[in-house]
Amino acid sequence: MRYFRPALSLVAFMTLALGIVYPLVITGLSRMLFPAQASGSLLHKGTTLIGSELIGQHFSDPGHFWGRPSATAPQPNNGSASGGSNLGPLNPALLDQVDTNIKALKAEGAPQQPGNVPVDLVTASASGLDPDISVAGAQYQVARVARARNLPPAAVQALITRLQKAPLFGIIGESQVNVLELNMALDSRRK
Repeated sequence: MRYFRPALSLVAFMTLALGIVYPLVITGLSRMLFPAQASGSLLHKGTTLIGSELIGQHFSDPGHFWGRPSATAPQPNNGSASGGSNLGPLNPALLDQVDTNIKALKAEGAPQQPGNVPVDLVTASASGLDPDISVAGAQYQVARVARARNLPPAAVQALITRLQKAPLFGIIGESQVNVLELNMALDSRRK
């Protein structure tokens, strides 16, 4: 009993300190210092919640930019089923999936596109929820989106340029565009 009481007291103290007080303090600080990020980086159109800039959404109509394929099930970009496909680069299932995605992109109005299809348009990210595509991936879709919306390609390209995010610290990764933000900007042009 001599050892049991201090051990129980330590467990109770650590549970209170690290399980209740610490999370409340960190949550409070994050809500004060980074309110948008602490709330999930949510995007609204007026008072209507559209989504989060951190989780991809599935777009399939020709008038919207398409994001990366999602590896989540049962529906694309299912946040509760986050995870990659776990298919290696030489797995025939992955190669078939990439080939199918390339054919779908080309069938939807990009058969005349020069060069290779950007890899991020035909492969899922590690989480299966990636909200961003490369600038090359967005530019690959300009002709289709402009044609579907009856816009000049230069106007669509200008939106990409305006919404482009620089690499992390200017050197890590590549420039990217958030697909949901880009599509929201396109939709706001209609009105």
